[in-house]
Amino acid sequence: MNETDYGELDRVGDSYVLRYTRRFAHSRAKVWRALTEPDHMAAWFPDEVHGQFAPGARLRFVDRAVGTVEFDGEMLVFDPPSVMELRWGEDVLRFELHEDGDGTVLVFSDTLAELGKAARDGAGWHVCLAALTRALDGTPDASPPDWRVVHDVYVARLGPDASTIGIPPEFLDAADGG
Repeated sequence: MNETDYGELDRVGDSYVLRYTRRFAHSRAKVWRALTEPDHMAAWFPDEVHGQFAPGARLRFVDRAVGTVEFDGEMLVFDPPSVMELRWGEDVLRFELHEDGDGTVLVFSDTLAELGKAARDGAGWHVCLAALTRALDGTPDASPPDWRVVHDVYVARLGPDASTIGIPPEFLDAADGG
């Protein structure tokens, strides 16, 4: 794994922000479609998103892996093809796209209310962003990073206080095929 692929964690007020930067050799329009269109999101985003992609719209999320975990959210900012920010349960996810020569830079952040889940969520987003890269590059069958291995790296990088909340049992069962 590339060292620059790991998210960085910062404290901002009472919250914690996981931030990732990725450069893609694809147009901003292509990356925007991958971030916002349901057929493309299915390749990398953990949930089906139900609702309108418009500022102030209420959203409902259904986990693809488990199928029964549902929670609410809201589209906070939707400014194509530059910024999408949404409330995802208690978290705030922000996707910013910047043109970079013949490619695009994605700055993705997840604002967390609880430090204890930073390693768990950091590993999850790490795996999701790797899937996004494979989808954009047209290599969906390439070997994905193993969540458990990546999680161990995030635990080591972020420290014990960032890893007090582990993976929910229903996700472990799904990951194990049970």
